[in-house]
Amino acid sequence: MTLFNSLHFNNLKGDFSGGLAAALVALPLAIAFGVLSGAGPVSGITAAVLVGFFASLTGSTASQISGPTGPMSILMTLILLQYTSADPVHGLAIGFTVVMLAGILLLLFSALKVSQYINMIPHSVISGLMSGLGLSIILLQLGPLLGHASITSTWQSLLQLPTVLSHPASNTAIVGILALVLMYFQPKSIGKYIPSPLTALLIGTATYLLLFPDGMIKTIGATSLSLPLPQWPTFKAELIIDMLASALALAVLGTIDTLMTSLVADNVSRDRHDSDRELFGQGIANIVSGLFGGLAGAGASMRTVINVRHGGQTALSGLFHALIVLSLALLFGQFIELIPHAVLAAILIKVASDLVDWDYMKRLHKAPKAAIFIMFSVLLLTLFAELMIAIAAGITLASLMFMKSMSELQLQRTTASTTPEDELPLSEAELTYLRDAAGRILLFHVSGPMSFGAAKSMVKRVASVDNYEALVLDLSDVPLIDFSSSIAIEDIILDAQEAGHHIFICGASEPIKNLLAKHGIIDLLLEHHQYETRLDALKQACELLQPSL
Repeated sequence: MTLFNSLHFNNLKGDFSGGLAAALVALPLAIAFGVLSGAGPVSGITAAVLVGFFASLTGSTASQISGPTGPMSILMTLILLQYTSADPVHGLAIGFTVVMLAGILLLLFSALKVSQYINMIPHSVISGLMSGLGLSIILLQLGPLLGHASITSTWQSLLQLPTVLSHPASNTAIVGILALVLMYFQPKSIGKYIPSPLTALLIGTATYLLLFPDGMIKTIGATSLSLPLPQWPTFKAELIIDMLASALALAVLGTIDTLMTSLVADNVSRDRHDSDRELFGQGIANIVSGLFGGLAGAGASMRTVINVRHGGQTALSGLFHALIVLSLALLFGQFIELIPHAVLAAILIKVASDLVDWDYMKRLHKAPKAAIFIMFSVLLLTLFAELMIAIAAGITLASLMFMKSMSELQLQRTTASTTPEDELPLSEAELTYLRDAAGRILLFHVSGPMSFGAAKSMVKRVASVDNYEALVLDLSDVPLIDFSSSIAIEDIILDAQEAGHHIFICGASEPIKNLLAKHGIIDLLLEHHQYETRLDALKQACELLQPSL
């Protein structure tokens, strides 16, 4: 794998146009995400420039624009709060070191091809996660929008919501609500030339300067904007485990956020990306961003779509986007301190509302109850618990419910009968043996992969049948079994033998035979009690039972 993405110059005008349009959206968002995280606007701009540049340079999704995103920024807020509380002097440096560690983990994810497993996460889990993160940002930003102090706890923000809504600071609320209206209702004719985040930023700030220049509205304040210098990693021995856990959370969320955006990019550009290569690029980008004091970043869906719609097709568009953000920040950086927090809150609330999976919400009345339960469980855990707990709980719940469904389906396809069954196609010879046995032979036929979810139920089902003398366990339609299933087969054999029954196994494939032999289960069978075909097993069973027939 080459280090750099292939760069093409056959779409130079379109890539510049797309990069410019994306940059005009990215700059106000970068400022807002930096303020949201607590690291400041410079960290957001640094991430927009460095993550945007290096992800395009080393990733695989040609038209994708990367940088700080809503989900990554809300997680960065919690991470920086944790480490600045633990170490006020070095807390920010520790937080940026976590970003570098997350980048290293993304490189590891790329090498281990983790993307194939991320793609298996159910939509209900992703929906709950993104909706929870979106609602978190909305709750956190309603206070600053209406002139109240920012609160970093979602739960506290929820408790303060009645006070925030009933007692807004009038001047701040006017500016904030104006910016919010512009974010949601800017005419499309204007949006063709200037994106709504930039419109809200310019008009909201201008309204503050013209109508309320008395300093009563809280602004970003003095900001020193210059080219960042590298900050070497900072570690504290007692925080190493926490730092690794935080980095893992960032890496997992960054993977999900990026791969979702890559799919969006593929859909709008009619291209195909390499997920593992994209994670490699994001890893490099986050290492560089953390090294220079930038936030963690990932693929950004809205900026990517804007890039493509304005002509961006190759990785050059991402490079142009990053360089334009840097240029604009250096040219107009002195005006950043004048931006009201209420305007940034309005921008973040709109971005957050786009994260909420409203389409899924509209379909709740049609969705399976299990999926609804998973989605809301993940949503609530994302709001009020740790992100990794929400993801782990969602995947665990989804896996358990999937296994339950598969087990029920497998049990429905399993037959246990002492008489010929219509649903099980048997040859005439096999039917003859079963009829001659007159109920003394129990034919237990398993179909499909024998999973641990159904294994114990199969044992109980065999045990529930009485008045037979020989059991034929037919595995001819079982492609594979796991360890738990092999133990269930062992239990079936031992229970049958304890009851004085003969037990035969037939139709097992070589891999299944090898697994049963490895665990000593084949050794439990008597001689001539293992056969390749069902017919041979039924024939031998009849011959052994002949004296009693």
